[in-house]
Amino acid sequence: MSAFAGFPVESLKFLKGLKRHNEKGWFEANRPVYERAVKQPLQRLAEELDIQFATLAPEFVAPPKRALFRIHRDVRFSKDKSPYKTHAALWVFHRDAGRGVGKSVGEAHGGAGFYFHLEPSASIIAAGYWMPPRPALNIIRDRLLEDHRPFAKLLKAPAFVKRFGGLTDDEPGVKLTRVPRGVDPLHPAAELLRFNSFTASRALTDAEALSPKLVATVMKDYAVLLPMVRWLNAALGHSAAQRR
Repeated sequence: MSAFAGFPVESLKFLKGLKRHNEKGWFEANRPVYERAVKQPLQRLAEELDIQFATLAPEFVAPPKRALFRIHRDVRFSKDKSPYKTHAALWVFHRDAGRGVGKSVGEAHGGAGFYFHLEPSASIIAAGYWMPPRPALNIIRDRLLEDHRPFAKLLKAPAFVKRFGGLTDDEPGVKLTRVPRGVDPLHPAAELLRFNSFTASRALTDAEALSPKLVATVMKDYAVLLPMVRWLNAALGHSAAQRR
């Protein structure tokens, strides 16, 4: 597999076309474009991120065969029967926590990790633990109840605030309107305890997403996000590593 050199412009054109023609016939007719312009570059990006994380945070891995999300949608429990996702994405995950993401149907959940999402006019860099299952969420909340200050301090770091603002709170279901039942509304961790999901993200322009300097861009962001991700994983018993 050759080194990552960026996504071609054709990658976003393909995803735009897929959004307009989300059907098997169109996809199969254009599968060579998908393989060449989307899947293969995404695999090369995963491979490069795997190498970069060996130095930055060795406990995180991105093997190309496991890091990529499937382009096919799971429509079993959805009213929307469109067969394909209209974006491409990968997940850098803790080697001990597993590949699963949040409440994904049919997958064991993993811990906190790092996410890259390619979509026309909607690409993002993100990290954290998206919608953890109830047992994991309870563990995180218990840790915050015990001592929320280290986590709160991470979220107030100047570089974190400058690049990400704060935890993502504008998606449906990620934040409660009030503290969980049984929690004192005046508890110093009350604001953090309202979160059902612990992620942070920032948008990428199409030019940034297609840039051959993408790896440097995402790794700079991931380095800023790493303390938050490591805190979440430590709460769940997934430790940091000094080497692979």
